[in-house]
Amino acid sequence: MSHDNPTSLVDGFGRGHRDMRVSLTDRCSLRCTYCMPADFADWIPSAELLTTDELMTILEIATEDGIDEVRLTGGEPLLRPDVVDVVERIAALPKAPKLSITTNALRLAAQAAHLRDAGLERVNVSLDTLDRERFKKLTHRDRLDDVLAGLAAAQAAGLAPVKVNTVLMPGINDDEAIPMLRRALDEGWQLRFIEQMPLDAGGLWARDRMITAEDILAMLSEEFDLQPLEQRGTAPAEEFRVNGGPATVGIIASVTRPFCGTCDRLRITADGQLRNCLFARDETDLRAVLRDDHLDEAARRAEIRRRLHASVAAKLPGHGINDPTFIQPPRPMSAIGG
Repeated sequence: MSHDNPTSLVDGFGRGHRDMRVSLTDRCSLRCTYCMPADFADWIPSAELLTTDELMTILEIATEDGIDEVRLTGGEPLLRPDVVDVVERIAALPKAPKLSITTNALRLAAQAAHLRDAGLERVNVSLDTLDRERFKKLTHRDRLDDVLAGLAAAQAAGLAPVKVNTVLMPGINDDEAIPMLRRALDEGWQLRFIEQMPLDAGGLWARDRMITAEDILAMLSEEFDLQPLEQRGTAPAEEFRVNGGPATVGIIASVTRPFCGTCDRLRITADGQLRNCLFARDETDLRAVLRDDHLDEAARRAEIRRRLHASVAAKLPGHGINDPTFIQPPRPMSAIGG
């Protein structure tokens, strides 16, 4: 994507930061096996979650300094009662960013039009299988029909392009690569396969038991002609033109083909912690500044800005997943926000 405004959020390796992932809640209405155990209940206490006003203070400062794309995440962001208001307020910022959301789509059928009217531009929907019984086994919920209805509603509302994210797992759904792409082509979804990452609450991830980008390309190439697109920029997905195009399929290979050298992303957790990498073990506390009664508004905003820039400056060159010394972050994906 093109950027009209410069960013002052530049790290020690020359990477300018323009993309902020914002978690609205750590709670989720599904229990995907690669994310959290079925009985997971280690939720962030409500009092520790950012209020909408607190979140807007952070985003106003971030957009002033160069963030021009915001993705709302979770947990499941549509579980937040005021999600439409959050979207509307972000869209009304003086330097309004491009605005998208990552969702499991269970509530999307009822909310898609309202979100679009509020200023949302597009959606990413997580969907790992097209088989109802398999969906129930993977998520511990019988809600596949709701996801498909949400996808249709997003398209009808003009939330385009509708992107679908799929994680393939050995012996579970790795036979669905081709069916998923067939369905995506038929429906007009932009499909992206994502390598499973070490961010599960159960700590079950293993490097030698994951479906890699190479595996996915081999599967898809049995039926489709895939040609890589030359321009990738800072996008996490490596895109391939399918059968000459115009449709494409993407692969996000965070583990086997890291793209850290062009990363332009920061993350705000639902409880107000700033993370400069999805796999970081350190966080910068912004909530404490927002709730410090000894600071006036000007001092509070100045300290938020200082911490934002300090976090960017301290960003490491890469996540180190393939380094023997790598340690999985203490927070699971549901608490970090994708």
